[in-house]
Amino acid sequence: MQYSKSKMEQLVKSTPELKERLKQVMKEHELEKSFALKALYHAEVKESGRFMKDYQEL
Repeated sequence: MQYSKSKMEQLVKSTPELKERLKQVMKEHELEKSFALKALYHAEVKESGRFMKDYQEL
């Protein structure tokens, strides 16, 4: 499974929990949105993450 910025943006828009987590990651680590999305992908989606199935369905 490969990272796709557009898929991650869609997933975050459709999942309030991820939207809140994205804001949290951006604030905590002082990251730009694009880097925070990638970090969120590796933490919550990749390798049997909680949102992997939702990501694959997009």
